[in-house]
Amino acid sequence: MPGGGRKNLKWIIALTTMLGTFMEVLDTSVVNVALPHMKGTYAAGTEEITWIITSYLVANAIILPITGWLGSYFGRKRLYLFCLTTFTLASFACGLAPSLGTQILFRVIQGLSGGAMVPMSQAITMEAFPEEEQGMATAVFAIGVIFGPILGPLVGGWITDNWSWPWIYWINVPVGLVAFFLATAFLEDPPYLSKPEGRIDGWSLACIAVGLGCLELFLNRGERLDWFAANEVKLYAGLAALGLALFVWRSLTTDDPLVDLSLFKLPEFAGGMLLTFMTNFGLYAALIILPLFVQNMLGFTPTWAGIVLSPGGVASVVAMVAAGVLVGRVNGKVLLVAGVLSLAWSTWLLSHVSPQTSIAFLILARIFNGIGMGFTIVVLASGSMVRVPLPKKGQASGIYNLMRNEGGSVGIAVATTILANRAQFHHARLAEHITATSGTAQAGFSALTAGLFRWAGTDPVSTRHLAQGLVGAEVVRQGYYLAFVDVFAFLALAFLVTLPFIFALKEPPKGAGGLGSAH
Repeated sequence: MPGGGRKNLKWIIALTTMLGTFMEVLDTSVVNVALPHMKGTYAAGTEEITWIITSYLVANAIILPITGWLGSYFGRKRLYLFCLTTFTLASFACGLAPSLGTQILFRVIQGLSGGAMVPMSQAITMEAFPEEEQGMATAVFAIGVIFGPILGPLVGGWITDNWSWPWIYWINVPVGLVAFFLATAFLEDPPYLSKPEGRIDGWSLACIAVGLGCLELFLNRGERLDWFAANEVKLYAGLAALGLALFVWRSLTTDDPLVDLSLFKLPEFAGGMLLTFMTNFGLYAALIILPLFVQNMLGFTPTWAGIVLSPGGVASVVAMVAAGVLVGRVNGKVLLVAGVLSLAWSTWLLSHVSPQTSIAFLILARIFNGIGMGFTIVVLASGSMVRVPLPKKGQASGIYNLMRNEGGSVGIAVATTILANRAQFHHARLAEHITATSGTAQAGFSALTAGLFRWAGTDPVSTRHLAQGLVGAEVVRQGYYLAFVDVFAFLALAFLVTLPFIFALKEPPKGAGGLGSAH
């Protein structure tokens, strides 16, 4: 193929895989907004309806690390087309699901097929670009990964406000059809991809399914069930530890492992996976906590929350493109430090929020978040896999996306737990100052009661009860404001903790590229 044709082909392939990635990642966040509507449709409680999200995440976690092996065994193009078709059909079926049970079943199918698409998309995109453009290839892949959680609340909010919740699934159908035709026409299996000998290692598959599935259940249900106070959570934790330990032992002792853990012998890959987990810990937590603050404390609808926070998404795209150009020309550690400091500064700014926080302040914080997000994701994804052999790119992509997802899951679980615990703490401390012996509190309470008596049109006793209710609600509200401040300060510290690990990264061999080098 002429040079111009090859150049156009790589961008067509990148667009194809980006569509699949975007659909899958979007579905991890777009459903959150529609859950209240689904509760009414299925007459389900909060505890039951959250399984729609949990089932998807569990299926995602199980499939990610084994996608490389499956792609080699069945053929990557064939597997990609199968997953793309299955995901699109499952999306259509989710919108038609007559009961909560069938909805959860189709969400599991979505999670398995969609989860497999993401690491394949990364490997396909990086192979389509020449070695000197790996940074740009990663930037293109990352745009699909990042815009899902950013646009999810906005898209979900707009659809549920203007149409009905099934459309959050049905919008995948036309996108899936376009991606299918593009993939059929332009994707090819690389010549080095060979079918593994023998059958799949059933013991490894069983152990990783139990280990990662229970880990996701532990992280998603732990905060709701008060963590280790519930026997269910203890069971998830024990099975997760046992399953993952047996999986590692099996992978290190069998001749043909399901997941090749020898990749961690590459220092830049091992260091990159650790940093991927650590940075996504804070990154995903911030992406969840900030919309919660904007909606619950400032009173924004999901649609307007998405509009206000969208400039950060634009900043992340600009940063990804810039990082894609700079990777290989500027030392990877310098780019990583710049990205992490930008993320830390963003969350530190947010630790100063108050009831008077302006929209401009939130947009500024989100822009710094987007810049840091763009730099860290591109540098880590490209630099950590620069010396991974081509036949193992698929497995390396699966491990990378697993670390990204699990880092985000742990971060969200920790952040929401801190939010709940610190809200209770601050509520108790604030309530200590509202007593019968506090002159200031009693003076304010009397003024509020007098004002309500003039305007509420109720008797004195009812007015006093109303005033007590309003004061109590304000104490709860102020407690949550302070709790959000604590969470953002914690996330800023979590980002700063990654800096020593960046400086400790081992330099790759001269001329090999990677996280600690520049060409």
